Amino acid sequence: MAISSTRARNRAHTGRTAPRTLGRKLQRPGLYFAAPALVLFALFFAYPLVSSLWQSMTKTVGGQTEFVGLEQYARLFADPLIAKSLFNAGILLVIQVPLMMGLAVGLAYLLNQSWLKFKGGFRVLHFLPAVTTLVAYSVVFRIMLATDGGAVNQMIGVLGIAPVDWLNNEIWARVALIASITWRWTGYNMVIILAGLQAIPGELYEAARMDGAGRWAIFSKIVIPQLRPVLLFTGITSTIGALQLFDENFILTGGGPSDATLTPVLYLYKVGFRQFDFGYASAIGWMIVAITAVIALIQFRLTREKS
Repeated sequence: MAISSTRARNRAHTGRTAPRTLGRKLQRPGLYFAAPALVLFALFFAYPLVSSLWQSMTKTVGGQTEFVGLEQYARLFADPLIAKSLFNAGILLVIQVPLMMGLAVGLAYLLNQSWLKFKGGFRVLHFLPAVTTLVAYSVVFRIMLATDGGAVNQMIGVLGIAPVDWLNNEIWARVALIASITWRWTGYNMVIILAGLQAIPGELYEAARMDGAGRWAIFSKIVIPQLRPVLLFTGITSTIGALQLFDENFILTGGGPSDATLTPVLYLYKVGFRQFDFGYASAIGWMIVAITAVIALIQFRLTREKS
């Protein structure tokens, strides 16, 4: 009787602990494999993030770092260059993003037509700018838009038009920046929108044609509503990209003339790495993070409402 009860206890004990012990053994290799990634994440992301947050609440005076609380953030509201950089980013959002999105939708819709030949070649040609390095294409645009001897001025000179000072005039500098960004990113957005077009069921087109719908009715009543999640995604990512713009305006104009192409990230660079005011630069960085987070939250809410 005692032996039976002992065996029963052993079986119960084994049944409780064996899976738990096995689970622990299985978890350890996973932790070992994840450890390098976790260490790199902590070293190159988490630590700089926390460090910049702390630095945004400090000020260096005479080589000594002082804690100043929210003083650096208060400077943001009184700094005219912050307002100017956000205004310039707003111009990009209002003009460049809709222009690029319209071109991307039009090209994607065209490349989705069954009658079009050499689709693969056209897709590659339109996507090539997206894989061109930012520095390389910005330098090429700077050379092309040069006042003396630039390819663009030479071409318009053939038409009898006087040379344009593309990079030293406030209006034309913005036009040049918008043109370069649009050239670079239209193909990228086109590929994403094209994937969304190809996911639309063909039965919807057939039903619309049977009801006598024309091309414009199909495009406006079927294509655009079905593309709404894709358009939201590309629109929000393009908006965030405009807020984080740095390479193009840094190389083309350096933020000039008269800060006409200054953006928040470029201003952050100038404050941090030219004026060496790292506390204020960190505050600017967190301002950009906050604006980006608000835009991302809007995207999630709109997408959830659609779902």
